[in-house]
Amino acid sequence: MGHIADLSLQQRAEFRVRPLALRGKRRDLSQYEAHLAALSVTALTGTSFDAPDPLAALGWSPHFAAQLTDEDAELTPLRIASVQRNKATGLGPDGPQRLSYSNDLSAADVAVGDWVVANTTTTQIMRILPRTSQLSRRAAGVEAKAQLLAANVDTLFITTSCNADFNLARLERYVVLALDAGIHPAILLTKADQCDDPAAYVAQATALSDKIIAVLAINAKDPAQVDQLRAWCGPGQTVAFVGSSGVGKSTIINTLTGADQTTADIRADDAKGRHTTTARSLHLLAGGGLVIDMPGMRELGLHDVAGGIDVLFDDIFKLAGQCRFRDCAHVSEPGCAVKAAIDAGTVSAERVERWRKLKSEDKLNTTTMGMDRKRARALTRSHRAIQAEQRGKKGDK
Repeated sequence: MGHIADLSLQQRAEFRVRPLALRGKRRDLSQYEAHLAALSVTALTGTSFDAPDPLAALGWSPHFAAQLTDEDAELTPLRIASVQRNKATGLGPDGPQRLSYSNDLSAADVAVGDWVVANTTTTQIMRILPRTSQLSRRAAGVEAKAQLLAANVDTLFITTSCNADFNLARLERYVVLALDAGIHPAILLTKADQCDDPAAYVAQATALSDKIIAVLAINAKDPAQVDQLRAWCGPGQTVAFVGSSGVGKSTIINTLTGADQTTADIRADDAKGRHTTTARSLHLLAGGGLVIDMPGMRELGLHDVAGGIDVLFDDIFKLAGQCRFRDCAHVSEPGCAVKAAIDAGTVSAERVERWRKLKSEDKLNTTTMGMDRKRARALTRSHRAIQAEQRGKKGDK
């Protein structure tokens, strides 16, 4: 197999799926489960469950059907709509089902969006079907652990605002996360109606990569503009929204689902928002498709995403392969093709620096994943010392 940068999105998804750990707090989702119980899947999606494949409206596909074995004959496939410490909610054509974990499974193994097979008599999840894609991040804390965010996502809507929340480096992190998982990334720029020149934000976001399938500047409170997103929300398709708190994710999801989640605006003085979504959850979209809503993230620590970084920064990746020395740090080494491109003006020095930081962070987080606190802390101190030394070399030039 060649380098992951040469693979298609689907091939990268299959290449990258790994088991991950999840740390979370117990949350009361009784209101959410009651909302699910009141839904009619057929009414929302327009899909008849007399069809040969009644699970198709929930994202079931030949990929998952092929994973079933004779041992699953008495079990029921369900899509995970919410995950708690001691229980989960599965969604099927007949509505939601409260689920528990079998002895060899826990909440650490299950993600919102997963397809599972369950014993509906005992309510136990017996097995998680292999995923088409998964999103995870490095959990907070010195002792590095992975936190699973969502599974089986087709399109990731990376949401920010046309104000001080807009940050190219943060957008690149989300794009890397999507590309590495084999998920199509799209960027939504909200509050376009409150900005004098939204086209400038669109231009900056578009310039990040030709791998981004769409960049849209919208007013999240205008249903007509939000309806543009339905092009990616067809029957059986799963989309997810990520971004800072207060940028309009819940407002957009309310429009797409016809529901009424709590929303909160960004503070005008610093463009920072408040968390209104407190737990990840799967929702049915009016007219077809599904959406995974996630809380706003203050941090997105990347780990094990070297392939996604190489895809997003494919031009720099190719240049780095032309350097004279295999271990070139692209700082002051002779024969550095990356430095030469910066000097020639064909590559932005700021973009190269963001690439270098992402590569360095990913290497550190991937290396320390699973280490105990003492070893991880020591390696982190060493990494920071090396980074400071490299910055000093750049300043001496």
